[in-house]
Amino acid sequence: MAMPTDVGIIDTMVGFPKPDRREVYKFLAPHLRDKESLEEFRFPAQYMFKDVPPDLEDNVDPVAVVVDNLDRFGIDKAMIGVGPGRDDAERALKDFPDRFIPSASVDPNQGMDAVRFLVEMHDRYGIKAATTFPAGVQVPINDKRYYPIYAKCVELDIPIFVCAGVPGPRVPMAPQKVELIDEVCWFFPELRFVMRHGAEPWTDLAVKLMLKWPNLYYSTSAFAPKHYPRAIIDYANTRGADKIIYAGYFPAGLTYDRIFAELPGVPFDDEVWPKFLRHNAARVLKIDQ
Repeated sequence: MAMPTDVGIIDTMVGFPKPDRREVYKFLAPHLRDKESLEEFRFPAQYMFKDVPPDLEDNVDPVAVVVDNLDRFGIDKAMIGVGPGRDDAERALKDFPDRFIPSASVDPNQGMDAVRFLVEMHDRYGIKAATTFPAGVQVPINDKRYYPIYAKCVELDIPIFVCAGVPGPRVPMAPQKVELIDEVCWFFPELRFVMRHGAEPWTDLAVKLMLKWPNLYYSTSAFAPKHYPRAIIDYANTRGADKIIYAGYFPAGLTYDRIFAELPGVPFDDEVWPKFLRHNAARVLKIDQ
């Protein structure tokens, strides 16, 4: 069960450090009410994490910081978000086209503008995935506002990565109840749907739904490896070896030093590791192996 070191890892959630990460989470402000979240936290889920990566120092290149981390920890490719205001991502794609995978975050409250945005990002950057945060925009996973986005993902032949389970930020959890995924997978059997951020406390249900729906997957984003849910590890080692996808949380809440200090301790079977670290992501994202 030793973790291999020559796989060429694909990390399906990477960002770029900022001088003040609070700027990244301004979109959440309308939904936050408690004083800590609004005035004190550097990022909305700060209470959940220890040893959070530092903000970017002056005169330090954020793209160089990320590439250095990728090189040091054997990460071949990293999925990043592109779009307005994401100049670092655009530069990374230009300077290191073989290292970065473009994705686009969508807000279903924008109606057809969200659909047009996906098409624009696909035409401009060749995005390989859409991403969304239902609790962050307070729209349930199975809400009718999401359906045009899901349909467009099918047409573009890209997966959508969706936060599921109780959210870290102090916003209502109802939009991310795992049971809501069932209807989406039923109505869109061609949609590759990837759960993000744990699906807790409904991991048993997440496993049951992955058994039920061939188009449903799970990524390990926002969890330090020592906290991967036991139900997910057991599923990967049995019937779910093709369904579990590695994702980190750098630089939002976890350093690569911590992730890769803990990752070898995860009790995956030998045959699971290459799939978890690379091959499942490559297949779902339709990236040439």
